[in-house]
Amino acid sequence: MRLELGKIFIKDMQFGSETKVENGVLYVNKEELLNEVGGDERVASIDFDIVRPGEEVRIIPVKDVIEPRVKVEGKGGIMPGFISKVDIVGEGRTHVLKGAAVVTTGKIVGFQEGIIDMCGEGAKYTPFSKTNNLVIICEPKEGINQHQHEEAVRTIGFKAAAYLGKAGKAIEPDEVKVFETLPLLKQAAQYPELPKVVYVYMLQSQGLLHDTYVYGVDAKKIIPTFLYPTEVFDGAIVSGNCVSACDKNPSYVHMNHPVIEELYERHGKDFNFLGCVITNENVYLADKERSSNWTAKLVEYLGADAVIISEEGFGNPDADLVMNCNKITDKGIKTVLITDEYAGQDGSSQSLADSTPKGDAVVTGGNANEVVVLPPMKRVIGHPEAANIIAGGHVGSLREDGSIEAEIQVITGATSEVGFNYLTARGF
Repeated sequence: MRLELGKIFIKDMQFGSETKVENGVLYVNKEELLNEVGGDERVASIDFDIVRPGEEVRIIPVKDVIEPRVKVEGKGGIMPGFISKVDIVGEGRTHVLKGAAVVTTGKIVGFQEGIIDMCGEGAKYTPFSKTNNLVIICEPKEGINQHQHEEAVRTIGFKAAAYLGKAGKAIEPDEVKVFETLPLLKQAAQYPELPKVVYVYMLQSQGLLHDTYVYGVDAKKIIPTFLYPTEVFDGAIVSGNCVSACDKNPSYVHMNHPVIEELYERHGKDFNFLGCVITNENVYLADKERSSNWTAKLVEYLGADAVIISEEGFGNPDADLVMNCNKITDKGIKTVLITDEYAGQDGSSQSLADSTPKGDAVVTGGNANEVVVLPPMKRVIGHPEAANIIAGGHVGSLREDGSIEAEIQVITGATSEVGFNYLTARGF
């Protein structure tokens, strides 16, 4: 598959009488947008706000972040299974409003949603402090359950991103990047002298508000399978989960997957990137065994010399990560793991819930238990009291002056397990 991504750089976002892109500014017609996303009987109210990098604004709790994109040429459309039909995507041309994002918030759904600060200490940890954000405040009706609440907010966010994306359909992009993966036998023969690499892409799918969707299907219902990497850029995989904010992959991250983008950058130079094997993260042992068996079988069948494996979440999914590592390594295939750590606030605890001596090449996204103080903001969108109950916070996290003391676990994207974050390591 060959996909062109046309990037239209958005420098500012404003409300206006017409939804359009003009001179790098995304203008949004609020009334038209409300007509597009409204009508869900499970939602009591919908409101919109715009926040920009550097503003003294806090968004809490954050449910999802989605990038506006639109299909310009080729089969299917953006976010198949939700916004578009379930045609296979990942080819043709897609336009991206780069620098713009849709952020959903409102009453907390579970207890593992996050915080985005647009300036100050917290802004250093989240990539979404650098985007121009259309914030959608969705308040649920009394009496709906958590799963209905999550589905309603998720759908509204997807609809809003698709609506904004259409503003870029007829715009000439500022930059066009081309990504291509050939059918397997042709791809394997393309660079016979280079090692063949597969990306094992673990999807959060433990249920109980821990869900990720593939072409509209809950990933817990799939067995591991093979994807063209370009399918991901068209939104074939989207978030529906409320796992800890620091290492959750919002839909925006799936569409801008840094591991896949870097593998494409180095394809033909350092290795031959064959594509992605997607697998789920399960609760029961038998399901973990099944999925890890299939994952190892697939990468062997594809002829991989090496794999990169990333997980989403922590604790229970660490077992899936280790099973994948052990079974793939036992087939003589080299593995590199990407995870984050929960090593305690002093950094001295065991980092993962499971481990293996075969996991001898590991990249970390950082220690989610590190404590940070987020200063008070002039404006808060959402419900600041959520700081006392979200994962990484505690009773008393929200101080009287509006500042928040909590672990960086509360910050959206702080310890991203696919590297979509700002933490790094420094030697002394």
